[in-house]
Amino acid sequence: MSAIVRSSAALLALVLPLAAASAQTAGWKPEKNVEIVVGSNPGTGTDKTARMIQRLWQEHRMIEATSSVMNKAGGGGAVSWAYLNQHAADPHYLLVTSYNIVTNHITGKSALTYTDFTPIALLISEYIAYSVKADSPIRTTAELIGRLKQDTKSIAVGISSSAGGANHIALGLAMKAAGVEINKMKVVVFNSGAESLTALLGGHVDLVVASGSAILGQLRAGAIRVLAIAAPQRLSGPFGLVPTWKELGLQVVADNWRIVLAPKGLNAAQTAYWDNGFRRLAKTGEWNRELETNYLSNNYLNGADTRKYLDQQYGEVKAMLTELGLARAAPSR
Repeated sequence: MSAIVRSSAALLALVLPLAAASAQTAGWKPEKNVEIVVGSNPGTGTDKTARMIQRLWQEHRMIEATSSVMNKAGGGGAVSWAYLNQHAADPHYLLVTSYNIVTNHITGKSALTYTDFTPIALLISEYIAYSVKADSPIRTTAELIGRLKQDTKSIAVGISSSAGGANHIALGLAMKAAGVEINKMKVVVFNSGAESLTALLGGHVDLVVASGSAILGQLRAGAIRVLAIAAPQRLSGPFGLVPTWKELGLQVVADNWRIVLAPKGLNAAQTAYWDNGFRRLAKTGEWNRELETNYLSNNYLNGADTRKYLDQQYGEVKAMLTELGLARAAPSR
């Protein structure tokens, strides 16, 4: 064999595997209907997010396939996670989920967590507010903290929708920073933000910790006063007069984020397709106008950065749940 032939053969042996790998990871697009799975009932925050995604996809032809929203409610999200887990390596299934994908694993309620899936995007952050009834004798956060330090159980706090969830952690973060014994507080868990607000207005609890969208109606009606919000900076609209904890001297930021996960086992091309798709969505004017209207924050992160963010969140949330006495020996990640 001549030197030229040997050289050509060697070059071919090098190029063919690279070409095959490139073909495998380039140019994927959906080949059938894309199912957006939600672990809650219609009308909830995650459901609204999923339907907004699906509507914009259809109206602007942002993906090369049809799409639908599938509600798989139950078990605080566990039913939807199990459903997604049944579709390993299939990029036609996406899940919109929130904080409980982390908390339920730490509290031992679920064997599944974000590491069992493929992180695609962090989309939205919804910051958490601390509200009292409009005629409450508690006028300021200083008065609230003072009463709690004097008698931890003198204030009944309403949260939803589970012990150890985003609202409970937001309560713990703020009160710990203020020097309150958080594991001795009187916390009442309701099934929804609406239920907790009904209890507040009925005088059954003294404080409600809930996301901004959950309290917006009662705030506009003048039925409640918001003492503080756990946002990094002041929000606009009805929340424009509400101070952040940072303004009040406490370095507390707490939110209920919404993320997109795909099944485990996606290849590079499939992950890149969804990375690109959600990056484009997050930049559209209509998406951002929808978020602004609902006082939601666009904190978009791509798949790789979402994984890093969730790693960080897991550690911080576990520390707080341990202090609240709610962390359990969850299966390893």
